[in-house]
Amino acid sequence: MSNATSAFFAARDQLLSLAGDPDRARREFVWPEPGDSFNWAHDVFDEIARDNDTTALWISERGGADTKRSFEAMRRRSDQVANWLRGLGMRKGEVAMLMLDNQVELWEIMLAAMKLGVVILPTSVVLGAAELTDRVARGSVKWVFAGPNDAVKFASVPGKYRGIGVDLDSGSQDQRAMLFNWDRYEESRAASEALIPKRTASGDAAIIYFTSGTTSLPKIVEHSHVSYPLGHLSTLAWLGIRPGDTHLVISAPGWGKHAWSSFFGPWHVGATIFVANSPRFDPEYLVAELDRAEVATFCAPPTVWRMLIQHELTTKPRALREVVSAGEPLNPEVIARIKDWWGLEIRDGYGQTETTALIGNMPGDPVVPGAMGLPLPGVKIALVDPLTGEETDEGEICLPLGADDAGTARSGSRPVNLMTAYIGNEAATAHATEGGYFHTGDVAVRGEGGVLTFVGRTDDIFKSSDFKVSPFEVESALIEHEFVAEAAVVGAPDDTKLNITKAYVALAAGVPADADTARAILAHARVAMPAYMRVRRVEFFELPKTASGKIRRVELRQREVDAHAAGERVEGEWRESDFSGLKG
Repeated sequence: MSNATSAFFAARDQLLSLAGDPDRARREFVWPEPGDSFNWAHDVFDEIARDNDTTALWISERGGADTKRSFEAMRRRSDQVANWLRGLGMRKGEVAMLMLDNQVELWEIMLAAMKLGVVILPTSVVLGAAELTDRVARGSVKWVFAGPNDAVKFASVPGKYRGIGVDLDSGSQDQRAMLFNWDRYEESRAASEALIPKRTASGDAAIIYFTSGTTSLPKIVEHSHVSYPLGHLSTLAWLGIRPGDTHLVISAPGWGKHAWSSFFGPWHVGATIFVANSPRFDPEYLVAELDRAEVATFCAPPTVWRMLIQHELTTKPRALREVVSAGEPLNPEVIARIKDWWGLEIRDGYGQTETTALIGNMPGDPVVPGAMGLPLPGVKIALVDPLTGEETDEGEICLPLGADDAGTARSGSRPVNLMTAYIGNEAATAHATEGGYFHTGDVAVRGEGGVLTFVGRTDDIFKSSDFKVSPFEVESALIEHEFVAEAAVVGAPDDTKLNITKAYVALAAGVPADADTARAILAHARVAMPAYMRVRRVEFFELPKTASGKIRRVELRQREVDAHAAGERVEGEWRESDFSGLKG
């Protein structure tokens, strides 16, 4: 066993031994020092996988057969794929775009690419030709892996890349004709299973992501073989996965959370990754699968938790032990309902594409409903006033870089689980790391015991009269009403108050988008929140979202700005003044 392997497992085992004692874990955990040549696929996965017949990956297809692969099978297959790709000419440092669904080949290729030192670019299958053109060009993509439905999109994507089709035989005759010059992934099954030599350095690029781009052109986040694979020890501490568990996360390939909980987190401890594929999201099917697969740990975004509640799925899956949520803050009402039904408390967690998990409620933590929790083991958090640059109890969530008095980061002081840089954007990297901190752009408040609660994005918070309004707080209050499935709150410009609180609401199933509904929601706002943050306007609206599911409040804000500039009232909007007894 190499020094890198020993260092990793010692740190991992320390976290496992302190499960249920989060205070000690935060106090005693120290990041391992893996040396100069750490490669997770070689040094961790292969060590866990060798001669291990435990199920590593279990994919369930609705209406179809289950697919299972053991750790040993994944180890051997990834070596085989790596040998085949090396024979095609794939080399260390080249970028490979993986545009695949939740299918076995995705995991095989990720392991193989990591072993070769190829830089992985996970890409969502929902992207179109224009977005792919940008990613291929700015990501310097040399290889593309895709199934037939997505591979044909590249017919209009320029670039010097080589296409590898996965399961091309499942495509139509026209698709196969269009992809005649693509290599066939199935040919890799004839390749050698010889071990792949490790040639990567710890600081080499391992994986890159395009950010979700809610306000501007997506930035390219680069992670090294340390910052993401090793850095996900913090994610493991938050998830609470144990050896022998089966873990399920609701997350699509192409986004960082998929790697968090469908790759590194479970496989750090040799747990089984379970995937429940379905043509459309079905809460009843999901809960049935959680029960059938005896899933012990489950992670889902707030939207999924809300849908489970709307469908009144009150029976707890039998083996479920830990439930967590991430992506956007989870409303206290949802936490309370699941605790009442299932006897389990949803533990929130926080991180970014640029990091692994940073803040969370760990197993054993007393959960403050609506709070993110405390910094995770190995993570230091500062709340910084955006105006003064001083640390405070309410401010931007930042990671101290260990800067000197001049604000320059000292060598060796960079947080282990922080990206290396924004590729091709020195200005964005410098802006994000100015003043001796990495700036997340998110705002939180520190409460009793140091517990952190999300307030909003720095560009989402607005002022009404002389008060700061947090959209998340207003949305949390709104969603307590039975008519509201989801809400997005923005400031609508106002000549007197600067901004009026406006709510865009997605209604629960069967609720009519009429005046009576608007009155009921506005009336609820009058009693559920203080006057300064009270919703004064409401509109029933299909919320605009990024491909990763985050609400694009920037579009909603601009809609309000444009209407105000034109001196017009937004069509379809209901205001307090429209109803007697609500104004004031």
